[in-house]
Amino acid sequence: MAIDPMAGKLVPKDRVENIPALISAYYSLKPDPNNKDEIVSFGTSGHRGNAYKKSFNADHVKAITQAICEYRKENSINGVLYLGKDTHALSTPAQMNALEVFAANEIKVAIAKDDGYTPTPLVSFAIIEHNKHKKEISDGVVITPSHNPPSDGGYKYNPPNGGPADTDITSKIEKRANEILKNELKDVKSIPYEEAIKSSFVSEFDFITPYVKALNEIIDIDAIKEAKIKMAANPLGGTALGVYKKIKEMYELDMDIIDAFVDPTFSFMHLDHDGKVRMDCSSPYAMEGLIELKDRYDIAFGNDVDADRHGIVTPKGGLLNPNHYLSIAIWYLFKHRNWDKRLKVGKTLVSSSMIDRVAKKLGREVYEVPVGFKWFSDGLFSGELGFGGEESAGASFLRKDGSVWTTDKDGIIMTLLSAEILAKTKKDLALIYAEFEKEFGKAYYERIDAPASKKEKEILKNIEPKDIKEKNLGGEEIEHIYARASGNGAKIGGLKITTKNGWVALRPSGTEDIYKIYAESFISSEHLKNIEQDAQMIVKSVFEEHKG
Repeated sequence: MAIDPMAGKLVPKDRVENIPALISAYYSLKPDPNNKDEIVSFGTSGHRGNAYKKSFNADHVKAITQAICEYRKENSINGVLYLGKDTHALSTPAQMNALEVFAANEIKVAIAKDDGYTPTPLVSFAIIEHNKHKKEISDGVVITPSHNPPSDGGYKYNPPNGGPADTDITSKIEKRANEILKNELKDVKSIPYEEAIKSSFVSEFDFITPYVKALNEIIDIDAIKEAKIKMAANPLGGTALGVYKKIKEMYELDMDIIDAFVDPTFSFMHLDHDGKVRMDCSSPYAMEGLIELKDRYDIAFGNDVDADRHGIVTPKGGLLNPNHYLSIAIWYLFKHRNWDKRLKVGKTLVSSSMIDRVAKKLGREVYEVPVGFKWFSDGLFSGELGFGGEESAGASFLRKDGSVWTTDKDGIIMTLLSAEILAKTKKDLALIYAEFEKEFGKAYYERIDAPASKKEKEILKNIEPKDIKEKNLGGEEIEHIYARASGNGAKIGGLKITTKNGWVALRPSGTEDIYKIYAESFISSEHLKNIEQDAQMIVKSVFEEHKG
């Protein structure tokens, strides 16, 4: 992976997004419903796109919203729909278009007070709390492209369980939205925004206060306060800003809020590895500004724009590797919470096997699923899982009493948990992970990309264990080959191969002509490279075999 010479540097003026031009493109450019790059496509986290590339424009938002209105009616979802938006420039016009359609379809919608911004976990929290106490069933929408660059937009649907919609739901919404696009939006019901916002169908809602008030039920705020932990929180210009302000005010914590303003150009950021403006709180390049402060605070942390991801900075460790922090969080929670002994540890199949080793020591079963947080939602909701986490720095867990908190990723509780762990253990989190390495071995982990044509990606997506003829990987005997996740039996959309001391997972990209190689070794960095090279040879031989 080539690193841009400007990676880690503040955004130069020539790379600052032109917001007026972007908004103009959102409204003026029309997607071609016959071009697969311009139609609605729900990935692991909703539909995302770019206004200039005609993959996220007003037509997409109207079509998706109408499809959701029809889905709700077909499934008797008749309660209020909680609608959140992030601070990306396209999110406000997209929310306006969505409200025009929701109101015309006579669906009650709750939006943030004073045209504010709402983190993904707060939408999940609101849905779950509502459905605990009301007869009418509620769901939600978050308009966000997550940590993507300023030119991008995104649209996520959360059903009544509060988590990201599963593929059986998104495939229906996607199919119907594309039919609507093809029919030139003739099936879209819409009224003018001024009429929609004043209608009885749109109301304001305080997403922040109930969430912050309840934080003591999941985080030991008193321990953080009593230990006098000095913290720095960076919302990276995103939706967590209002939440951290309320947390600081309500609990009187010693917490400085860094970059405490909203700027849709995100020009205060440091450029990511590829030179793009990307609010990735797990990237050492994007988080350079917070890493520079590590010696001034006991702990520092950041969130991506919709606050469903977390990044943790400590004096000893700098920016913690996401896999390392997941292992620490799981160890701490299952050791220090008085949870049911039957609760499982949820992890995605591309997350570190250090988690498996920690879980085994704790006597907890690991529930391994494909990539995507949606696979954890039902388990968190039902209380089967105590924790669900993925290597891309997204996780959530149960309250102290073992009841559900959110069923979507919650970067805010994960940042506060890091302060609780420090307060209760009196140890830098990097030193806790170092103890894991002494006990369980050192994990060498990497994700790399390799080129693949569209045909090759389709082959890899549908690959089966029987297609693999090789017996060894990285010099070790292959023990297992999976095309379905061991936890829930769902299709991986690729393959995972394991040996005694390593593994590799192979998945095609949904948006680029590449496939992704996730690999880990508990022997050495050289062994890791051998695994990666063997994996590429395995894939090459499979491609060759299917050419005919």
